[in-house]
Amino acid sequence: MSDLSKVRQRQLAAAPRGVGFMCDFYIDHAKNAEFWSTEGKRYIDFAGGIGVLNTGHLHPKVQAAVAEQLQKFSHTCFNTVPYELYAAVAEKINARAPIEGDKRTMFVTSGAEAVENAVKIARAYTKRRGVIAFNGAFHGRTNLTMALTGKVAPYKIDFGPFPADIIHAPYPNELHGVSIEAALEGLKQIFKCHIQPTDIAAIIIEVIQGEGGFNVTPDAFLKALRQIADEHGIVLIFDEVQSGFARTGKMFATEHMSVKPDLITMAKSLAGGFPLSGVVGKEAIMNAPVVGGLGGTYAGSPLGLAAANAVIDVIEEEKLCERANTLGERLKERFSQLKADIPAIADIRGLGSMVAIELTQPGTGEPNAELTKKVQQIALENGLMFLTCGQYYNVIRFLYPLTIEDAVFDEALDILEAALRQAQ
Repeated sequence: MSDLSKVRQRQLAAAPRGVGFMCDFYIDHAKNAEFWSTEGKRYIDFAGGIGVLNTGHLHPKVQAAVAEQLQKFSHTCFNTVPYELYAAVAEKINARAPIEGDKRTMFVTSGAEAVENAVKIARAYTKRRGVIAFNGAFHGRTNLTMALTGKVAPYKIDFGPFPADIIHAPYPNELHGVSIEAALEGLKQIFKCHIQPTDIAAIIIEVIQGEGGFNVTPDAFLKALRQIADEHGIVLIFDEVQSGFARTGKMFATEHMSVKPDLITMAKSLAGGFPLSGVVGKEAIMNAPVVGGLGGTYAGSPLGLAAANAVIDVIEEEKLCERANTLGERLKERFSQLKADIPAIADIRGLGSMVAIELTQPGTGEPNAELTKKVQQIALENGLMFLTCGQYYNVIRFLYPLTIEDAVFDEALDILEAALRQAQ
């Protein structure tokens, strides 16, 4: 039995099957946009820990910042013994968040925890209970965030019941037959048939859907949501857990839009691989919960904050927003030229480097999950790892580190093109 087989048997004997994994190998070490398995094989990483590694694996400045903090202290619980670093990173976020007026930022640990706290804050501010989310959304794996998530498999199967007063509305997706007008009509029906708008605490939406398929929410739809929220005193929350921190060519994807939310949730690339998430929002809303109502044992980890402090500097010093736009345009141009040869490519979309390719059945336009999985497997065999997404599992998404070297990036595109040609 190989060492790999022994480790797999240990894993299956020690951990539950519900903790799924994609690869049939184990990582040994990584650097920037590459990693090596325990068997010595090299891979190019176009998954980035599901959007966590915009600054790459072990960026020297992030690594040094965490190492320096680790010489001081690793944990006190901020709610018990506070530290200046929390304020310093909050100030950086407040200065950059595309939200009007005076702002406040709080830190927790995971994206789901950030979303839960945003809902708590909105409910405390409005004294209302209802929350509207959208079909195809992904907001987390906790009980509340599963309820907000608009995709059943695998996230909701056998895990109910879910919290009440959470309602899903249609998400505008022209490729799948849902117009902006139809989505807005769905909201009107919710207000008529399910819950009155004066009982809605928050509307939460991803500026660009992540798990849902890297769908860019139309600006016109966000403007309509802003109008509805203002008319009825509803808190508008933008979930930027996956789209933030230079991924789309802006620090926040919201900056591409003409609409500003009341709250923004953030996580993933905020801390370059260290557990940290947060909520930033208008001062009056953020200050609504009573003292002690927000927090958590690991909320605002000093190590995560040290990493985040460095990540923000790296994004600006290395001009990663510009880099995201450059790489994204190269990717889109390369695969737009392939559409004539590969008719299964139905759409190439995204902002900056939050780019996706959607594959369908030529002629019928039906989602082609089988082909998408085949392309993924062929690419992985040839040293390129990427993730799929979408309600129908037929979307290839790209989350490579924005620090990736040009030669490595071009090598990855060559592998992907070859996989697409071979799989069709």
